[in-house]
Amino acid sequence: MKKQHNLFNLFTTFLKIGALTFGGGYAMMPIMRKEVVEKKEWVDDDDILKILIISESTPGVLAVNSATFIGYKIAGFKGSLVATLGVIIPSFITISLISLFIIQFQQLTWVAYAFKGIQAGVAILILKAAMKLSKKIHFNLFAIAILVFSMLFALFMNVSVIYLLLIGAVLGIVYGFLIHVKEAKTDVSNPS
Repeated sequence: MKKQHNLFNLFTTFLKIGALTFGGGYAMMPIMRKEVVEKKEWVDDDDILKILIISESTPGVLAVNSATFIGYKIAGFKGSLVATLGVIIPSFITISLISLFIIQFQQLTWVAYAFKGIQAGVAILILKAAMKLSKKIHFNLFAIAILVFSMLFALFMNVSVIYLLLIGAVLGIVYGFLIHVKEAKTDVSNPS
């Protein structure tokens, strides 16, 4: 699926993604997917889903981790470097400028209203990305149970999402091991 690319094109693509995204990594995912899957055809949806899982599982900011992993997949170490720089430069510049005028910004009510509107838009972007990526997930009763219990614990029990991720990972490993053992027993009892 890899198409021809160059490092400058990789840098400018992630610079554009970083400059046009408000709301963090989850809000960035649909834009990133559109650019690197649909427009550039550098990776496919399976790669995006894997990269999202890896990025969520490793320390650091989701957007930076995703850009690093996609850049590496596309062009190795140099690709990861330029994609990471491209995605962080707009935020770095924006935060640097805002920090110069933060006191004045805090007093403007229209700025607060603008951020409320941006939050609503970001929620829609995240929902849209989740819906597209959920098509690649293999749902079964186990996965649905983990999803429901995780949501209930996160919403009503104030359990940290990190603990839920760790518990979900352990349960997934145990479930996979049990399925593997069951399949091995079935193969042994039914030789071809």
